[in-house]
Amino acid sequence: MEEGTELGEPYVQANREAWNNYASDYVDAGYKGWLEDEPQWGVFQIPESEVNLLKEFRGGDVVELGCGTAYVSAWLARRNGNPIGIDNSPAQLATAASFQKEFDLEFPLIFGNAELLPFKDESFDFAISEYGASIWCDPNRWIPEAARVLRPGGRLVILENSVILMLCQDWEVEALSNGEKLLQSQFGMHRFEDLADNSVEFHISHGEKIQLFRSCGFEIEELIELKPPEGSEETKYEFVDLEWASKWPAEEAWIVQKK
Repeated sequence: MEEGTELGEPYVQANREAWNNYASDYVDAGYKGWLEDEPQWGVFQIPESEVNLLKEFRGGDVVELGCGTAYVSAWLARRNGNPIGIDNSPAQLATAASFQKEFDLEFPLIFGNAELLPFKDESFDFAISEYGASIWCDPNRWIPEAARVLRPGGRLVILENSVILMLCQDWEVEALSNGEKLLQSQFGMHRFEDLADNSVEFHISHGEKIQLFRSCGFEIEELIELKPPEGSEETKYEFVDLEWASKWPAEEAWIVQKK
């Protein structure tokens, strides 16, 4: 595991501590991800064949921003990609390194911060974040960094909680759960602090995200609202249940291309 040179704002430390504590709870999910031949996306494990987040992926140099246990990087490595995974949690990276040895599939893993990437300009053809930088880093910091390290024509794929789900969460209590009422203001939404572990998530409105993408030189190709497939089961995640996610999108994905 290599180390980046800059680790950033105080919330970066808070999120690192939270994910170091949670790492053992995500070993089984990470292992399952490494086992999968077809990518399974998001909370409800929706098959790639139904979502098509990688339909334009043609291999090349890849960076996974907030890689966690690096199962997404493993999927891309098996599809002729040359991935590098960067993450803020040494414990998560240690799990990823153990999976690399078990599955005999190695690629660089870097301890660092997606808001301050230790890479030269135009280093990658493809960047991706599934619940990594996409929610744990400030979009006003990490999306410009993603744009900087992508080559012209390169794509960024983001999978994250939906805006409407975030607006239905009560962030004033320790146990997050979804409801059917809007509890947050959409105007000015940005930083959400979890009282249970002092971690910080970042979510902005669609309008602000579109403006941010454009200001960074991205063209928006798709916004995909994910729905659990037929036969889905409840998950361990308390912030959303299957009934809610079958009525409204709990997750959304963006595919954008650098001009």
